[in-house]
Amino acid sequence: MPELRVGRAVITFWLLTLAYVGLLLWVDRSKGLLSGFERLYAMLPFLMFISLASYLARYARWHWLLARAGANIRPLRGFAAYLSGFAFTATPGKVGELLRIRYFQPMGAPPELVLSAFVYERLFDLIVVLCLAGIAAANFGVFPVVLAFVVIVLAIVFLLTKYPSHLLRLSTYLERRQMRRLARLAEIFAHGFAHTRVWLTPLDLLVSLVAGLVAWGLTAYAFVLLLEHLALGMPKLLAFSLYPVAMLAGAASMMPGGIGSTEAVLVILLAGLGVSLANGTIAAIGIRLATLWFATLVGLLSMLALEWATKSGTAASSRRDKSR
Repeated sequence: MPELRVGRAVITFWLLTLAYVGLLLWVDRSKGLLSGFERLYAMLPFLMFISLASYLARYARWHWLLARAGANIRPLRGFAAYLSGFAFTATPGKVGELLRIRYFQPMGAPPELVLSAFVYERLFDLIVVLCLAGIAAANFGVFPVVLAFVVIVLAIVFLLTKYPSHLLRLSTYLERRQMRRLARLAEIFAHGFAHTRVWLTPLDLLVSLVAGLVAWGLTAYAFVLLLEHLALGMPKLLAFSLYPVAMLAGAASMMPGGIGSTEAVLVILLAGLGVSLANGTIAAIGIRLATLWFATLVGLLSMLALEWATKSGTAASSRRDKSR
């Protein structure tokens, strides 16, 4: 998976970026929705800094979970490995973040454990974002729909966690059909789902919940600050809850990274609160640049840094062997 995967990540990043920019220009061509885009420039660096603080909170939870499972990970290299997953965060369900397996495995965290932490993290993200979305979802009368989506996802994960034997049977079937790679994947998922039970302790649940609230609370607060910067005059508590609703809508759409669907829902929510289409579009694009696109860029840079460090280490080791 070496250079080809890195090249694919770079190409994917630029293709998604070009597609996103192209879509914006197409939408803007007749309505001039991006005419006030320059108002974002001064605010974006600060919003990105808040996003980085959010990633630190999420990594603190991740590091805690791996440590509780017996994996001794060096914090700084582990943080880079965690961030590398964001290079593929624009995938349905963020499953592309499992790229982390590549970098955590040499540190002593097996694929099953990385997958378990990923599933456990996603569950708490759903629960936390649902809590944060409650006020706005209730205000717009969509809370039952939002709640139903989260409950369905949690139920599916619960069943797979409690009965991983179904995935193991699938693995056996695929093995018989000579589909060894898919069989291995199904086996890893079976063990991954089953292993999440190791963190069903009051302390782990509390730490995961608090870290999730801090991480996604920071992201929601960033959107509040953006709305204030754009002088849209919105109640803070309601504004705090808007972006979480859009994130859940984006996740439900199964679009890669919720691209398009998250922005559209944000614009609709803001329009329902009296915000003009132009201002709503600028706010939606601004928060997405500071979250999704910033995360993708940070992930790509982290992945390239880890690849470079791995190659340098391999080359140094090879030189030492020759000198002997």
